[in-house]
Amino acid sequence: MDAILGTVLRSAVRERLDVLSELAGRGDAAALVSVARTEIPRLIEGWRTLLTKHEADEKGNCPECSGRRRPQRAPCAVWRSAYDHLVAGALAPGPARHQLPAQELRAEPVP
Repeated sequence: MDAILGTVLRSAVRERLDVLSELAGRGDAAALVSVARTEIPRLIEGWRTLLTKHEADEKGNCPECSGRRRPQRAPCAVWRSAYDHLVAGALAPGPARHQLPAQELRAEPVP
């Protein structure tokens, strides 16, 4: 029964992510604003709930990722993934000038 439930849950989550991805990529402005107002707060709360469960304990280990015999030092993979997706991804540089289409290049003033 757990395997079936797990399959159903994973499928439902992946389907929801696909719908949101499709809306983000092809939705009109009104749809994007509506989705942003409802989904972004839900996604934020989901990340916060997940990260709270993975906060370091008094020994500096992640209680969710640690096993009885094998402690997992914090920050665990969940925190590193959150950083990669929410912080580092936002700070990642854009494509180099030579990778941009010609119409996106602007003439820069010569000093």
